[in-house]
This record gives sequence, structure tokens and C-alpha cells, in this order.
Amino acid sequence: MSTLQQYKCPCCNGAIEFNTSLQKMKCPYCDTEFEMETLLSYDNVLKNEQEGNLEWNTTAGSDWQPGEADGLRVYSCKSCGGEIVGDESTAATSCPFCGNPVVMMGQFKGDLKPDYIIPFKLDKKAAVNALKKHYGGKKLLPKVFAKQNHIDEVKGVYVPVWLFDADADANIRYKATRIRTWSDSSYRYTETSFYSVTRGGTIGFERIPVDGSTKMDDTLMESIEPFNFSEAVDFQTAYLAGYLADKYDVNSEESIQRANERIKKSTEDAFASTVSGYEMITPESASINLQNGVAKYALYPVWLLNTTWNGKKYYFAMNGQTGKFVGDLPLDKAAYKRWLVGIAAVGSAITFALTYLWWLL
Repeated sequence: MSTLQQYKCPCCNGAIEFNTSLQKMKCPYCDTEFEMETLLSYDNVLKNEQEGNLEWNTTAGSDWQPGEADGLRVYSCKSCGGEIVGDESTAATSCPFCGNPVVMMGQFKGDLKPDYIIPFKLDKKAAVNALKKHYGGKKLLPKVFAKQNHIDEVKGVYVPVWLFDADADANIRYKATRIRTWSDSSYRYTETSFYSVTRGGTIGFERIPVDGSTKMDDTLMESIEPFNFSEAVDFQTAYLAGYLADKYDVNSEESIQRANERIKKSTEDAFASTVSGYEMITPESASINLQNGVAKYALYPVWLLNTTWNGKKYYFAMNGQTGKFVGDLPLDKAAYKRWLVGIAAVGSAITFALTYLWWLL
């Protein structure tokens, strides 16, 4: 079966056609003209574009050896359904994710043994101090919250993370815009030129992390990145002493989509940074093929804190290795309204001043 070839204008994406008077291809929508040689090279670029091939070897983790997990215990949260692993001495009276009571279910069994673990470097005291520092300088934070607030729970948790390595072969095409303006005694002119810019090459990624727990908010976990993997060690159960370890409920296969999204976004950003000299660039197509894709399983240290104020729970997280701290805080609505009124007053004063100057001129 024959197929109909349609040429799209790189400038406005409209269908272009051959103009017999000009003996060129011309877009009837934006009037852009194309030499046949230019269009031929553009057509070759389009033919070479293909969907990215993203395949992974996800044989992460390993089996537990006999007797290796005998000292581990499982705690189950009846509220969020999460299962948390700790050692025999761990005091786990509440879930670090939702704050509800947990019940010890017995000896740990099943799941994969992590390949790596990054041990905690910062203790509970450092997490509490980080929260107090987090309050500082927040002008719209209710003063009563900072003064009367108390911390309900502070838990050190090892969060399950899938780490993805891959080499990305990419070909990305951009629509680039360059604007030139000039004027004479009568008019001001603006010339807008459009270009098709392509970038191709290979970029390597190591240990792109994807949170393996549905109970740990992905945005919260990614906000406390990066973790320094150079301090990771081969996993041993001894590192869990005194801490909790969340059991993964999202396996490596189910984490591939998020890994692909992160790698694609990072690749596009890296390639876009090489395109300069234009006012604006817009990606039009991206072909990203992954090679040598391998996944590993690790545990990352996180301090989870929660506090209650006015009947609402607020959750915070701190990187247990670097100390990076994130979390939402309540808003003093009265202070916020005063701030908006102040901004509006400043804007009105500036507008009045500019109008007055305009009349003087």
C-alpha cells in the first residue's frame, strides 16, 4: 500500500507545498520559503527519528542467606497497611509515615536482600535541631506554632530505593527562535527567524534513584536528594540496629517508568544546555535509547518527623546522611493578608509615580 508523504513546516507545523512561481516549497500559513536541498536534509532527519528503546536488566537485590535475617522483626501498620522491618531492640510504637500505632507481626521473612546501604551519619538530635532551624526566618509562619509546637514523633527509617544505571543514546531536535529588532525614523521592526537544531550523542547515568515505597512520598524523597553514594557499603543487617527499614512494595520492574522519566528529563536538560544563541528553544522530538541498563537495590537513611497543630499533622523529612531538610509549614493567614496589602500598596505607588513622570515628560 502506498503512503502519502506530508511535509510539515518547521516554523509553524503547518503543511507546506511546492510553489510553482517561486520554484520552492512554501508554507501557506506563515509564508516561510524553503530551498529543496534544505527540505531534503530536514526530511532525512525526520526519517531517522524513532521511538526510544528503554530496556532494563532489573535483577536487583539477592536472596537472604540462612540465618541472616533471624534477628529482624516485622511491624505492621493497620492504618496505611505498611510493613516496617526493625531489629529485636527497635522500639516501634507508631508508624513513621502516618503516625498510627503499629503491631509487631513476628520474624521477618521473604523479599530481597539489599545490595547496598548508606548508613546514618546524623542522629535524632540533629533532626530535631534541623526542624527548629527550619522554622527560622519564616515570616508567614504563625508565631504560636513555633513557640508552642512539640514534635509527636521522630523516626530513623531506611527507605528502599532502586538504583538505575544506563547509557543513553539520544537524538533530539529543537525548534529555535532568534529575534532581531531595529528601527528607523518612522517604524520599529522585528524579525523573527526559526531554526531546526539537532543534537545527538551519548550520556551515561549512574545510580538514578527511584523510591521503592508507596508510603514514602516521591516528591518528599526526591527533595532531600542527593545522597552521596561514595559512602555506601555492602548491606549488613547490623546497620539496621536501632532503626526501622521500610519494606519495598514497588518492585524494580514497577519502578522502570519513573526511572525512564528521570533519565529522559535529565538527558533533555543536558542536551538543551548545549544550544545557545537563541531567544527560545522548544523540543520537537526526542529519541532516547538506553543501553547497559542495570538496576540495584539499596537502603537510604531518612529521618521522618511529624507534629500536630490545630488538629492537622505536618510531616518533615531529613536526609540522614547530608542533613538536607524539607517539609511544609502552616500559614499565618492574617500575616499573609497584610503582606498582600503591602505588595499592592507598593505597586500602586510605583504606578502613580510612573504616571506622574509620564505627564511631566
